[in-house]
Amino acid sequence: MDRELESFIRYLATERGLSDAYQLSVRQSLDALSNWLIEKKIILSNVGTEELSGFLHERKKSGLSAASLRITTVHLKIFFRWLASREKLPMDPAEPLLAPRPDQTLPETLHAQEIQKLLDSIDVSTRLGRRDIAIIELFYSSGLRLSELCKLRFEMLDEKEGFIRVTGKGNKTRMVRVGSKALAAISDYLANERPSLISKRTSSHVFISVRGTPLSHDRIRQIVKQRAARAGIEQNIYPHLLRHSFATHLLEGGADLRVIQELLGHSDISTTQIYTHVDRQRLKTLHKKLHPRG
Repeated sequence: MDRELESFIRYLATERGLSDAYQLSVRQSLDALSNWLIEKKIILSNVGTEELSGFLHERKKSGLSAASLRITTVHLKIFFRWLASREKLPMDPAEPLLAPRPDQTLPETLHAQEIQKLLDSIDVSTRLGRRDIAIIELFYSSGLRLSELCKLRFEMLDEKEGFIRVTGKGNKTRMVRVGSKALAAISDYLANERPSLISKRTSSHVFISVRGTPLSHDRIRQIVKQRAARAGIEQNIYPHLLRHSFATHLLEGGADLRVIQELLGHSDISTTQIYTHVDRQRLKTLHKKLHPRG
C-alpha cells in the first residue's frame, strides 16, 4: 500500500499538476485507509467494495462529518481507479461507492439595515475612514471574494462604466458591476486618502496599507471585524458574510438565479442555489411571525 500510495502522489503532482494542499488531503485519506487495512490484516490486492464500505462506515462512526466523508470517498475513487487503470488490481472496487450528500448548511447573512448601520458608523473624516468604507461598500455592492478584492488593481477598475474585471477561481475572468454608492466611496478614497498612503513600494493595487503596500487577506478581515465591532454589531462579521448578503439581497429583490451565478463567478448553478434556501427560510420565518395562522 505504501509503495502504491507514493507512486500515486507522484502521479498527482507530476502528471496532473495538482496542488500541494490537494496532495496532502489525498495522502491523509489514504494513510487512514492504510492504517485501517493494517489493523484488519487486509492486503491491498484483497480490498473489495465491502472492505472500503467498512472503512467508510468506521470513519463515520468515529465522528467524521458528511462533507469529510464525501471527500474521503472521492479520494478512494480516484486512487483505486488509478490502480485498476495500471492493472495493479483486476477491478476497481471503489467504483460502486456512493459519496454521502454534504450537509446543507445555510450561509449567514446580514439584514440591509445592519449593513447600513455598519456603513453609517464609519466617519470618513477620520484616518483610513474613506479606505475602509470603500472596502465594505465594494464587498457588499459587487459580492467579491476576499482574494479578488485583495488583488484589485487600477487596470481592472473602470470607474466611468462602473465595472471591475475580476479573475476568480480557476483563472476565470468575469465582469462585475459596481454600484453607484460603492463607486462614489472608491472615488472619494482614491482622490482624498490613497495619495497620502503612497510610498516607494506602492504598486497599482487599489487598497493599500499605511505603509503603501497591498492589504493582506488577514488585514482586510481585521478591518471588517473591527468596523463591525465599533458599529455595535454583535454578530461575527467577515468579508464572505458580505458576499452572502449581496447574493441574498439580490435574490430577495427579484434577481434571476443565473444572473447571481454570473456575478458571483460560480461555475455550477448548484452552488448558487443555496441562496434559494436562505430565501425560503426567511419566507417561513416571516410567515410564522406575521400570519394569524402562521
